[in-house]
Amino acid sequence: MDDLRVPPGPGAPAGITVPAAELLERFSHASGPGGQGVNTTDSRVQLSLDISATTALSDIQRKRALDRLGTRLSGTVLTVDAAEHRSQRRNRVAARERMSALLREAVMPPVRRRPTRPTRGSQRRRLEGKRLRAQIKRNRMRPRPE
Repeated sequence: MDDLRVPPGPGAPAGITVPAAELLERFSHASGPGGQGVNTTDSRVQLSLDISATTALSDIQRKRALDRLGTRLSGTVLTVDAAEHRSQRRNRVAARERMSALLREAVMPPVRRRPTRPTRGSQRRRLEGKRLRAQIKRNRMRPRPE
């Protein structure tokens, strides 16, 4: 098993390389396709990484990952399952891709919202629409006797 590579992106400009020694892979029987072989092969893969103990993340990245992945963590361990393929090798690749995508999303810095204001034209169009709607409703009223 080789190292897990996370491609460069926001929050990790050089990418992230998780050493293979920090990853834990477990194999078990998978449900789903496979016919008779499904009961005899351990094709389901569970890939786990302890985020608080990994040396691949900086302190800032670790804090972001723990905050963002909090609902997916068991303690501080992130676990990803893959069982959609019949072969163990393809499930191992799928689990690594999922883990990589999760880590990449987790270390991204939060996007700051820039406060915006409506343009003068959009304000004018909104008020004109309100005036027209009020005029339509006024025209529905019964005329007053004179």
